[in-house]
Amino acid sequence: MIDNAVRTRLPLVAGPLLSLYARLGLTPNHVSVLGLTIALLASAAVALHYGWVAIVLWWVSRLADGTDGLFARATGQESDFGAYLDIVLDMAAYGAMVLGFAVASPALQPQWMAMLFLYILCIASALALGMQEGKRGMAPRNDRGLRLGAGLAEGGETGIAYSVFLLFPNHLSITTTVWVALLAATVLARTLLALRILAPAEGPTSRGEPTAVEGDSRRV
Repeated sequence: MIDNAVRTRLPLVAGPLLSLYARLGLTPNHVSVLGLTIALLASAAVALHYGWVAIVLWWVSRLADGTDGLFARATGQESDFGAYLDIVLDMAAYGAMVLGFAVASPALQPQWMAMLFLYILCIASALALGMQEGKRGMAPRNDRGLRLGAGLAEGGETGIAYSVFLLFPNHLSITTTVWVALLAATVLARTLLALRILAPAEGPTSRGEPTAVEGDSRRV
């Protein structure tokens, strides 16, 4: 829900960081890989119970993830592979953090397993809905390289959830259950949205009635 608002404001303040990428000779794909690398370090910090370190590393990784596309557009290096790489590495980062949490708090294994399962459904439903919206010529909601259907729980909400897990470790049984419920609600809401905008219109064929065929001149 908050991703589009962040994407609108981030270009206003990202100039110095984009200049740094250019001075370092990085490409947008390098920035994407850097974001995943930092997220993996955050996952390791979670597993080792370095909560504040994990929070800082996670949000730095998300800053890299949020600016790789900006850097690509600013330098004329946009590519379909870059868009593909971005979403794949995003999901790798989200999943790696769950694995870190699972190592740190093995007693909550059902919640961690449910998260990974629902992440699969979330990204599959987002990609499927986005593709179908594109086929119907619907205007995109943002400037992402790959079109994703809208949802309640997206990247920004995921980062907030992880931060809450780390800030309030004594309440993990509650916070993880709430997050699993939000992920499930996201899949359900996106499916209902898909049903509303993608379902075939009512007509003779949808009720199994015959339709007129052009050139059919049969007479009674």
